[in-house]
Amino acid sequence: MDSYATIRGTATAEIEIKKSRFIASLAHVETEDEALAFLASIQAANRLARHNVYAYILREGGAGGTQRIRYSDDGEPQKTAGMPTLEVIQHAGLSDVICVTTRYFGGTLLGTGGLVRAYTQAAQEAVAAADTVVMSRCVDVVIAIGYPLYDQLMHLAERCGAKTVDTSYADSVTVTLRMLDGTQQALLDELTALCRGNEDVLVDGPFDAAF
Repeated sequence: MDSYATIRGTATAEIEIKKSRFIASLAHVETEDEALAFLASIQAANRLARHNVYAYILREGGAGGTQRIRYSDDGEPQKTAGMPTLEVIQHAGLSDVICVTTRYFGGTLLGTGGLVRAYTQAAQEAVAAADTVVMSRCVDVVIAIGYPLYDQLMHLAERCGAKTVDTSYADSVTVTLRMLDGTQQALLDELTALCRGNEDVLVDGPFDAAF
């Protein structure tokens, strides 16, 4: 089953090395436009900074899709900033994220090795601060069922690996179950047997969601 890790929202971390400040800002993005907009917002908020280094990985087409990878040293010596930032993201197994590390120069040159360590550490701390989630290809199965069959439906859902995401109560109970795409047929077959062919079911998706 195709799945990938990303983060919810944003996360930041700041370190100081020889009076240089490194502020890493990590964000969930789903398109290149979103990534560039986040970069622009960091640049606008840090106009006095010497560098705004970035790296991003986008998974095009969702789970199972190809990746678009970009990075920039933004004036730092080649391969001392953007590449280490990218490698932190890759090592964490993250996609659909951008990390922008802002550097305020403290007056002391760090050397190429020092820069690699600094940008690596800043990105690592931002990743550690982030809320990481695993995204999978899912479907929602929306079922309207009579109250007498509700408990049996819940046992059936648990047995088939479905998760309840919504329940509403009216003349009947409407339950929305989330499942990994490709696993729903067993549930649908057993539901037909339970309802004797009179089931009211809608399958929505597939789409990427935390599961």
